[in-house]
Amino acid sequence: MTTTPTTPLPADQLAAIATALDELRAARMAPHAFSELARAQAALLETLPPRYAQVLADVLDRLESSALFSEESCSFSQGGLIDSLQTWVDKARGQIGGMAG
Repeated sequence: MTTTPTTPLPADQLAAIATALDELRAARMAPHAFSELARAQAALLETLPPRYAQVLADVLDRLESSALFSEESCSFSQGGLIDSLQTWVDKARGQIGGMAG
């Protein structure tokens, strides 16, 4: 049985999100660019339970909104959103790891 190499595996897509999150945290990636990358990981989002896609979409929406305003005028901090995204990545990693066995 062969797999199509053009379709990244969910674990690879999760790794891409985790790497991009590190870039976002270090201010080497814009929030909008991170959001686009995260939303594009279809194989990962289809593999995870549906609530993961909803939670990710909600946090990304808030992240994009926070980028439009200064830290002081926004109702939620970008740092807090990045922490939420890290939690999402950690929980998704646990889900993917549990499926690989």
